[in-house]
Parts: sequence; structure tokens; C-alpha cells
Amino acid sequence: MSEAYEQYLVPVVFRPFAADLTARAAALHPRRVLELAAGTGALTVDLLTAAPSAEVTATDLNEAMVEFGATRAPGAVWRQADAQRLPFPDGGFDLVVCQFGVMFFPDRIGAFTEVRRVLAPGGRFLFNTWGPLGTHAFEVALQAGLERAFPVDPPRFFQTVPHGYADPVVVAADLAAAGFAVEDEQRLTLQGRAPSTADLATGYLTGTPVRAAVEERSHGPAVLATVVEEMTARLGPGPVTAPMTAYVFRAAACTQDAPAPRRA
Repeated sequence: MSEAYEQYLVPVVFRPFAADLTARAAALHPRRVLELAAGTGALTVDLLTAAPSAEVTATDLNEAMVEFGATRAPGAVWRQADAQRLPFPDGGFDLVVCQFGVMFFPDRIGAFTEVRRVLAPGGRFLFNTWGPLGTHAFEVALQAGLERAFPVDPPRFFQTVPHGYADPVVVAADLAAAGFAVEDEQRLTLQGRAPSTADLATGYLTGTPVRAAVEERSHGPAVLATVVEEMTARLGPGPVTAPMTAYVFRAAACTQDAPAPRRA
């Protein structure tokens, strides 16, 4: 799955936002960086280039992703780690970054509390999360293809997980509950560019957790053909360009005697 994710999805969906998050991270001049949910290292590679003097520790819950990422970004220290139980001492990092990973944390407040624990005084937490499904044209077309392939009980992974944490008010409240103050929040729309809808469909169906949901329902190649046909009808055969929207947050850990401000 990691190979398909890296080949078909990283260049199109994740690299544009990795460049943005890297620029924001580099502007903070970090010395010790912890990356959560690093995947195959799309952001890690950029961080190592933009902040060459920083010590970068990249983590992911998935061991296969860690192994793949270690070959792609060997300049970082790679470790398998659960964001809700980080195996690092208090105050060990001055920047924690996470690209499109917080949506996957079962206990987000718990994970954010762990992030605060491992941050040194004055440290920052920088991350992004997808906007609503309707703001990501590639995945709107993908979901339509899945619903056409499975008229009854279609997989809804993209609606419920990647795009299931799309309310910035909720995100800010979770950060406040974990002891963070939001310093900056931006809505960001970037363009994704893919060689073909066939490549996109292949990447989504074989390089993401929706793969298991599809395999539970069908093992035939007809599913891929149907999804490609629907995505092509909506986006064109390729090359295809489409907008993708995310929210970007920068948060600072509040001091122990100063509670985090809460938004109305």
C-alpha cells in the first residue's frame, strides 16, 4: 500500500501542501523537530532540505510506512510511534509537525496533550487537516465512483476520516482542551495535478485504507473500471487539475499557570 500511495497520491495530493507546511516550519527556525504520521516522508524530505541544521525525528504508527520513509528520507531518525503515547521525554522538541494525520487520531485531545508534553517552552505545533469533502474535487469524483460501483453500502472512508475533522472551530476547541493557544489558522486551497484519472483511481483504491473496504465488498477489476469511468466523466481523462482545500494551524503551548484561551 505504501508504494501505491507514494507513486500515485503523494505527488498529486500531498506534495503541494508539504511545500506549504515546510515553508511555515522553516520560518520558525526549529532545532529539534518531531513529525507525527509522517507516512512515506513527503513532508520529511522537504523539512530536511529547508532546515538542514535541524534534527528531524519522523514517526508513524504504521511500520511499513516507517520502513519506506526511512529509505526515502534517511537524514531523519525514523521510529514507529503512537501519537497518543509518544515515546519521547518531556520538552524534547521545539516544533511538532503533522501533515494530514490528526484526523486519524482516535483521541485527538489525548494526542494533542502528548504533543504539548514533548514540546519545550516556547515550542509550536504546526499541522493541517482537510476541509469538507466537497472542497476536494479529486475525492468528490472518487466518492461518486465508489457510490456508482457500490449502490448499496458504498465505502465512506473519505467522508468520515480524512474529511471528518473539517470544522476549524472543533479543531481549535480540541487544541484549547489540550493546553494550546491557536496563533494562526488559515484556509488554504491549492491545485493538484495528476497525469490521468486512471492513476488517481489506482492510487486511491490501492494506496489508502479504502482498499480494505473495497476488497470486503468485491475482488473484481470492475470496481476500478467503474471508478475510473466516473472520475473521467467528472474530471476528464487527464492530465487533470483540480482544487483541494485544507486548514492550517499553528498553535503554541500555554504555560502551566495560564490556561489556553477558548474560542466563542
